[in-house]
Amino acid sequence: MRLLLSDVAADRHGARIRAAVPGVGLVPVVAEGPLPETAGIGTAFITRDLFLGGTRHRLTPRFQRFVDLVLAAPDLRRVQTFSAGTDMAPYQAMRARGIEVVNAAGASAVPVAQSAIAGLLALARRLPAVMAAQRRHAWEPLYGAMEPRDLNGQLALVIGTGPIGQEIARLSAVFGLHPVGIRRDAAAPPPPGFAETASFAALPTLLPRADWLILACPLTETTRNLVDAAALALLPPGAQLVNVARGGVVEEAALLEALRSGHLAGAFIDVFTAEPLPPDSPFWDLPNVIVSPHSAAASDGLAERVAEIACRNFARWAAEA
Repeated sequence: MRLLLSDVAADRHGARIRAAVPGVGLVPVVAEGPLPETAGIGTAFITRDLFLGGTRHRLTPRFQRFVDLVLAAPDLRRVQTFSAGTDMAPYQAMRARGIEVVNAAGASAVPVAQSAIAGLLALARRLPAVMAAQRRHAWEPLYGAMEPRDLNGQLALVIGTGPIGQEIARLSAVFGLHPVGIRRDAAAPPPPGFAETASFAALPTLLPRADWLILACPLTETTRNLVDAAALALLPPGAQLVNVARGGVVEEAALLEALRSGHLAGAFIDVFTAEPLPPDSPFWDLPNVIVSPHSAAASDGLAERVAEIACRNFARWAAEA
């Protein structure tokens, strides 16, 4: 087995990969300089170091260089990536060429879920208003009209019941929320963490009951623009939204209107349709919005968890060869 990967990944994970796949040939790709010969290489490992400094819509030259090399490799059939989602255009181009693209589902579940719950708690405890008062040096206790509602008993509607959604459900239950999951196969037993699950077809009946709409799903044809003006209008006044999925799941113009009107009380948004979020975007200045720069998965242990998943896959693929 020969494996194409960055020189950074080879240095950091090489020993682990060799232990998992004895005899593997690592083919490092440097940031600049000659590219390696790719004939005979069947597998590639795309790690976050290639992506750092870029976004889904503005890839780094190093990431694009590696992608071009993968697409040109005559014998390459499998790519292991660091991300949970594989909807980016380069991955779709690989699939169009017949390359299997495998994600690292589960590696980022804990930090992403913690970010989602941190955003939920910040909104629930009205921290945007507290921080705004701090900037004005104003002592404004949260009583009267600003008094936060108790979380206990509130319904958290989580769209996406994979590893991230399951961890969000588990944590939300710790704070007394009632987690309900939306998934494709509602007939299957509820996955860990969920009190109950339903299908996408049930959204019109569940949205009016939701205190929190939490998005933790991949971007697919089913979920693209799923949360549109009609869906937002079905939420009860004062509901709040947390998006750690993909920007394309939400119609942003409709979301802006719902937030400005006060129908939606607040939102924690980690992902946007355009990234970086343009400086003139209205989201920056809305007092009921927390903007997070697509950092929900940030964690110093993420690379090692991705490598652990990758090595299991590499070992299995090598055994199948």
